[in-house]
Amino acid sequence: MNIEIKNPYNQKVVGTVCQAQEKDIEEAIQKSVQAFEITKQFSSFERSEILKKIIQGLELHEKELAETISQEMGKTIREAQRETSRSINTFTLAMEESKRLLGEVIPLDHLSTTKSRVALTKRFPIGPILAISPFNYPLNLVSHKVAPALACGNTVILKPPPQAPITSLKLAKIIMESGLPDGAFSVLPCKNELAEKMVQDSRFKMLTFTGSARVGWHLKALAPKKKVILELGGIAATIIDEGVPLDKPIERCVYGAFSGSGQICISVQTIYIHEKEFENFKSRFLKAMSQLKMGDPLDEKTDIGPLIDELSAKRVESWIEEAKQKGALVLCGGKRKNNFIEPTALTQVTADMKVCSEEIFGPVVNLIPFKKLEDVYRSINQLPYGLQAGIFTNNIQTLFQAYEQIQVGSLIHNDIPTFRVDHMPYGGVKESGYGREGIKYAMEQMTEVKMLALNLA
Repeated sequence: MNIEIKNPYNQKVVGTVCQAQEKDIEEAIQKSVQAFEITKQFSSFERSEILKKIIQGLELHEKELAETISQEMGKTIREAQRETSRSINTFTLAMEESKRLLGEVIPLDHLSTTKSRVALTKRFPIGPILAISPFNYPLNLVSHKVAPALACGNTVILKPPPQAPITSLKLAKIIMESGLPDGAFSVLPCKNELAEKMVQDSRFKMLTFTGSARVGWHLKALAPKKKVILELGGIAATIIDEGVPLDKPIERCVYGAFSGSGQICISVQTIYIHEKEFENFKSRFLKAMSQLKMGDPLDEKTDIGPLIDELSAKRVESWIEEAKQKGALVLCGGKRKNNFIEPTALTQVTADMKVCSEEIFGPVVNLIPFKKLEDVYRSINQLPYGLQAGIFTNNIQTLFQAYEQIQVGSLIHNDIPTFRVDHMPYGGVKESGYGREGIKYAMEQMTEVKMLALNLA
């Protein structure tokens, strides 16, 4: 069975992708298991050399990959170029970490009877890993699963996003030319029911999933004995404290709220501004918003591309309408045309509105004045998600108070929650996920520590 992949901007067919059937999946799993018998014996030099060749392939096809990302999921070409660059960095980090997969020496002579005892530990790859990735970063989020897995000697089967599988298939072609054994990496576009069967297959030793909270926790429940990394949703907040110069926060918040058309787990969804700064921030923020250009993602001047499909755009539109009916004020934007949602800013929002209480995954931001920081912390902590938050403050006590009190995986100082560097531990609490990505941290979860206890008497 073949499916057509269409450009969200103009509905032109980008390519046709074959859907894997049950027999194809079984063959891929068998090959992955067989390939692991080879990859688990690779030296760190061999693993790093393979990753080096993948990096060279990514660099060679960087322009083509960026254009493919832009065409199949509607990301602006500038953002797609940043993604390809980040993916090269992600694989580079994995190449470096492949030589730093260290163990330790543990003295065991803590008792009178264990005088001559000492232990060594070493990390061993766990086996075939199932990776399921989303459409919004069809190259770099895939890289965050594949690169650390290969760096520690595992094999990988990837289910790519149904909306944007072509980028993953092009990555697979690059990886095939790196020297990996046959079956060590496979890409299987397939129906969700078949993906669920793979999740439950005991031959996979780990599931690494990025996507919605609903699906992620459902898949985890299907594999209670399997290692799992879940990178799920977020309702990312940014706090603007009293007395902060506003130039940088405005610039960064506009970027964080509307890049990727808001289809980012750590997109700025709510901005809390101290009441003394609120009117000034609002007027300048709206002015900066008005300069954003919607249009063809392949146009270098475009800032806002389409959402992934019209159904998503209609959902965002309905949430804006619900907020308006409950008393929210639309300061800018709010309208839909086909797959496009105008960059939208709302105020006078309340916690019972979907734009505040659920992940909107669209170019919509809430502006909320505050008087006391404690009220902001309480509002953020009442949300079901806890991925990342940002705070602009010049007060060190306020910063560490926020760090202690806000329930998130990461707090970003003097920047937006959309900030991510690819080697940092990335993940959330509550509904936002389970475990951490970031090359070193993913590799720790993709390996098992084995100890050798020596008796030197």
